[in-house]
Amino acid sequence: MTQKVTIRMTQSGKFKPVDHVKLSELNPKQMLLFAAADCAGRTVLSLLKDRRSAVKNFEIAIEGTLNTPTLVAESRYATFNVVYNIECRTLKEQIDISRAVNLTHDKYCGLIQMLKLIAPVSHQIAITATEEVTA
Repeated sequence: MTQKVTIRMTQSGKFKPVDHVKLSELNPKQMLLFAAADCAGRTVLSLLKDRRSAVKNFEIAIEGTLNTPTLVAESRYATFNVVYNIECRTLKEQIDISRAVNLTHDKYCGLIQMLKLIAPVSHQIAITATEEVTA
């Protein structure tokens, strides 16, 4: 069985669950996923602040596969996958954001590092630059 949480950056730069899901509706295992996604998002934005690269849209989906066919108290995560979907303006920002996401995932986000102690954590990055480059 899998558990999934998707968060999106708001206009104020904070992250909220998508589809009007309230945090109070998440079970404790989903809360762990939310906390890891929120930590990763905040870390990426923190790293980008110094680079002056702007993120237009930012969504993180994190999925954990449980070791049981149904959710029970004894269920434990066997794997995690984090998907970063980001929209920026330029190719330069795209490069900066890619670096920030990789540093976040591999080194700086404490909750992603904690998940790695529980089970393998894979990740995917999709970054779209929306403005054309002019010569």
